[in-house]
Amino acid sequence: MAMAAGARSYEDLQVGEILRGPGRTLTETDLVTFCMLTGDWHAIHADAEFAKGTKIGQRMFHGSFGIALAIGMSANLLTLRNPVIAALGLREWSFKAPLFINDTVHLELTITDKKVTSDGRRAVLGRKLRLCKHDRSTAQEGSADLMVALDVA
Repeated sequence: MAMAAGARSYEDLQVGEILRGPGRTLTETDLVTFCMLTGDWHAIHADAEFAKGTKIGQRMFHGSFGIALAIGMSANLLTLRNPVIAALGLREWSFKAPLFINDTVHLELTITDKKVTSDGRRAVLGRKLRLCKHDRSTAQEGSADLMVALDVA
């Protein structure tokens, strides 16, 4: 498998290090595609006239769209030389602000922890993901750890 340019090793990462990704503007196509993918056509996502009459006043993205977006952005933001064995789930995920069509978002990824497993062949990389809106507010955040293989000589 070819290694991505700029790939880093587990050993090179520092606890407390923050990586910031590029912006991405959310579109009508993103919203409709996610409705189709999930089958969730609730009016708050799919009916502009209904949404105008709500407190928010416009259609908003599904909460799970933000999770999917953050996980996808994290894969592009932190490319590892070490093979990823598994994603270890999400923890403490919270929804802070809704996402709307034309919002521009970016990801901040913080390395929160590094632990080598007892066999010395694998490690867990602790990551906090923060999906930020163009106004610097946090839309969603939580932890999503990875297990990676270590180079064993």
